[in-house]
Amino acid sequence: MSKADEIFVDNMNDILKNGFWDTKLNVRPKWEDGTPAHTVKKFGVVNRYNLKEELPILTIRKTAFKNCLDEILWIWQKKSNNIHDLHSHIWDSWADESGSIGKAYGYQLGKKAKYPEGEFDQVDRVLFDLKNNPQSRRIMTNIYNFEDLHEMHLYPCAYSMTFNVSGKTLNGILNQRSNDMLTANNWNVLQYSLLLMMFAQVSDLEVGELVHVIADAHIYDRHVDIVKEVIKKKQHKAPKLIMDKKIKNFYDFKTDSFELVDYEFEPLDKKIPVAI
Repeated sequence: MSKADEIFVDNMNDILKNGFWDTKLNVRPKWEDGTPAHTVKKFGVVNRYNLKEELPILTIRKTAFKNCLDEILWIWQKKSNNIHDLHSHIWDSWADESGSIGKAYGYQLGKKAKYPEGEFDQVDRVLFDLKNNPQSRRIMTNIYNFEDLHEMHLYPCAYSMTFNVSGKTLNGILNQRSNDMLTANNWNVLQYSLLLMMFAQVSDLEVGELVHVIADAHIYDRHVDIVKEVIKKKQHKAPKLIMDKKIKNFYDFKTDSFELVDYEFEPLDKKIPVAI
């Protein structure tokens, strides 16, 4: 069965059984009707995914592969902060009338700085070091920029990636301050797994392990019944991922550069509300 399913189910059962409820506390998020969006949560959840074994995508519910891939390319490749460059509507609630989400996500990755080796933004610095200094322990990105937080329409949730090369194997650590587990957990895992695969391919490396560190892993109150339903569903084998092996430049990847083969998943006939 899918390893991603097993990890997800274990996380959800742990949060539901042992998590802390913030029901009596003042919280920032609200539902569309204005009701406070409370959660049950666990602190410091750490999951490991061996990308050599399988693609970590859920089968107990569908993860929208193409939209997921499109968003990670929007952030890391286009370095955009405008939803008009995105082909889904997941960011609409945080965009202004021009489509901007403020100085967030792609905007931060695209900020340039001068180094002895030349001028780089954060993405290009990572790509440069993976090719020219792969044994460095300083290959990382951080988009939680204190001086710009007040101009971000949403503070970054997944905010930092650390890349580490062991021999010819590229591994990564994704740090996340907050994770809406039902809505976004597997979405983020899949995105950064695909990013590691792309970076490994263009750097002549083999992909290894993604470690996902979540400070606040939570289930919203209006998600609890859906979660209980989802984690009981039948699990399937992980699908096979086919990447275009001819691509050697990160900026040449498109959503059509990837294909999922034999992706079986269980249907979910309920709409998942998103807290804002």
